[in-house]
Amino acid sequence: MTSTSNNAGAVTSNACGPLTGRVTVPGDKSISHRSLILGSLATGKTRINGLLEGEDVLCTAKAMQQMGAKIERLSPGNWVVDGVGVGALSEPVNVLDMGNSGTAARLLMGVVASAPFNTFFSGDASLHKRPMRRVSTPLTKMGATITSRSGDRFPLCVTGCDLMPITYELPVASAQVKSCVLLAGLDTAGVTTVVEPKPTRDHTENMLRHFGAVISVVTADDGSRTISYQGQQELNAADITVPGDPSSAAFLAVAAAILPGSDVTIENVGLNPLRDGLFETLGEMGADIQIENIRMAGGEQVGDLRIKGGLLKGIEVPPERAISMIDEYPVLFVAAAFAHGSTIMRGLEELRVKESDRISVMAAGLKACGVELEELEDGLIVHGRAVPPKGGATVLTELDHRIAMSFLVLGMAAEQGVTIDDGTVMETSFPGFSALLNGLGANISGIQGS
Repeated sequence: MTSTSNNAGAVTSNACGPLTGRVTVPGDKSISHRSLILGSLATGKTRINGLLEGEDVLCTAKAMQQMGAKIERLSPGNWVVDGVGVGALSEPVNVLDMGNSGTAARLLMGVVASAPFNTFFSGDASLHKRPMRRVSTPLTKMGATITSRSGDRFPLCVTGCDLMPITYELPVASAQVKSCVLLAGLDTAGVTTVVEPKPTRDHTENMLRHFGAVISVVTADDGSRTISYQGQQELNAADITVPGDPSSAAFLAVAAAILPGSDVTIENVGLNPLRDGLFETLGEMGADIQIENIRMAGGEQVGDLRIKGGLLKGIEVPPERAISMIDEYPVLFVAAAFAHGSTIMRGLEELRVKESDRISVMAAGLKACGVELEELEDGLIVHGRAVPPKGGATVLTELDHRIAMSFLVLGMAAEQGVTIDDGTVMETSFPGFSALLNGLGANISGIQGS
């Protein structure tokens, strides 16, 4: 998808030499959301170091403040949360604005489902298109009332009550739905259980334990997991160090991998085994990736990633790996465009209901940049060639931050520069993206990049 119109928010990425240096990326978005939420529901003061200060996470902070938590920013990335305790939230005076954040929306719907008041939710144009039925269904089963637009879309209202605990089998593997149900069970008498067909990112379970909760996780022989939690446990304040977001590190890793001669180290990256699929896949494609200084922090595995540029080859990515890298597929599509041979990526139906239809939007932009591909209902087949894509297009981001950053990465190694129509959307998850890349040797100009 392309546009020839001038846009004050446009950003252009031009061809550059190798990327070199050591950097850190913003804090993990998933962990940042959960640290604010659970810190607000705990008793006492929780200090958070490394919090992602993107727009998505700030929406969560503001929402929890509106419901009574005292949240203060001490310095960049350093915050303190004075929680109200489980079951002690206050009715928000205003509508909770979730901005562009599907994570904030779905998690907070679970948080307020057991509260004895009405909570009104809204968001931006992109969020208003995203379906909420996957979380409204279990919340309704637990007893909450949800009033929404057709298709269970925003804006909507959650009317909370004394919920009934349930055992909920996820129809599709989804960490957001799992977390929504578990959060709804926090102030619910009895045991709330979620059964997931495949393991999804387990940040909520890890963080509940970090705050002192007792939670049971049992993995069956077929790989499914049963997570059970006794409601109305007290959560106690616990300091958190947020690791670098692997989804943000993915853009730097691909950029370094497709630019020969690059040597980039990304420090303090979260390496949760349910989140590292992109790095495993790049390694299978021939990228030189080394993991150094592996350690544990706040219940999460972290380490330093060193990536050197070189030649990539096309592969068939196992569909079952999608759950561990679903947010990283847009930039993996870019990596595939620079690989020799075809890269087959399937099992990605979830991408069609993200901030945009990421399959079709990425396919349109890649085609405009001269990439040969086949769009499938559940993915893409990208046919890489021995020469870089021509680039030269202006791509519409559809208000999707990952689309925006993916095409800026493509522009770094394409024959001609690539422009995105709106760079402001990158603030959602990666403030300072362009400046950080330019510091490594990129050539990005326009908003954020000048």
